[in-house]
Amino acid sequence: MGGVTPASLAPILLVLGDEELLATRAVTEAVAKVRAVDPEVDVREYQASALTVGEIAEMLSPSLFGGRRLLILRSGQDARKDLVTALLAYAKNPDPEVQLLVLHLGGAKGKAFADGLRAAGATVVPAAKLKGHRDRVAFVRDEIRRAGGKCTDDAAEALIAAVGNDLRELAAACSQLIADTDGRIGADTVSRYYRGRVEVTGFTVADATMVGDVPAALEALRWALHVGVDPVPIADALADGVRTVARVASAGRGNPYQLASSLGMPAWKIERAQRQGRGWTPEGLVRAMQVAAECNAAVKGGSDDRAYALERAVFSVAAARQGSAR
Repeated sequence: MGGVTPASLAPILLVLGDEELLATRAVTEAVAKVRAVDPEVDVREYQASALTVGEIAEMLSPSLFGGRRLLILRSGQDARKDLVTALLAYAKNPDPEVQLLVLHLGGAKGKAFADGLRAAGATVVPAAKLKGHRDRVAFVRDEIRRAGGKCTDDAAEALIAAVGNDLRELAAACSQLIADTDGRIGADTVSRYYRGRVEVTGFTVADATMVGDVPAALEALRWALHVGVDPVPIADALADGVRTVARVASAGRGNPYQLASSLGMPAWKIERAQRQGRGWTPEGLVRAMQVAAECNAAVKGGSDDRAYALERAVFSVAAARQGSAR
């Protein structure tokens, strides 16, 4: 963090968007920068919905003991009107010893707060979900570049085909590739690397199948088989995908973080299963579980054409979901 000075710290940071990885990273980088200026900095985190005007006034007022402070306000879109008014008044004349970081999902809710902070001169850190394929290619290339490597467009395309669209998984894959190679990454590097790391492509196939995206599932499946992925982990991933959605669906609608302990799986996996579960009926999931079991038996029982068994399973699971939608 060379070159960070008190003057280079933005008094107000607005992290705007709903991509958790980018928002988390913005917070980590902000904390590291402040600590580079003052290792003893007092870092405090609050939920906007639970904060009162009195508390915020106390936190933002000049400290008797001096010292730098970083206040992190999560879920800024949930801040009440009186809190918004107080913070926007503060933003016009912030304390140089205090850095205020506000996380905001960036939607219509609480928009006036985000707009007001921006108008008051807050430094905006974009953290919106990446919408298009080109954005994800740029993200992968940037990740590799940040880590000191070089990556072609073709390599980024191949990595996305292998890993899927989840930014956390892509970021992890990028750092792994950098660690295990000389940092110059082409499509052949990715293809060679993932030939022996098959769990990723299996889940890519499963994720696309569970949301009924047959073309994407078949493309991922054919790519996986083309680079030498064994069919068994793909069949396992498909079965795991169906089972996870079924378990999460039967738990009812709930907060992923609260369901995590009772279901014994991480919150991000529950969140993904909740998204994938939309459009499924219990009957459709039962049918999909039968299909996954038949596919597993065919692939592990040495069926003559294991690729065909997997393709048929993709079509049949998607058909079970279609049946659910009718």
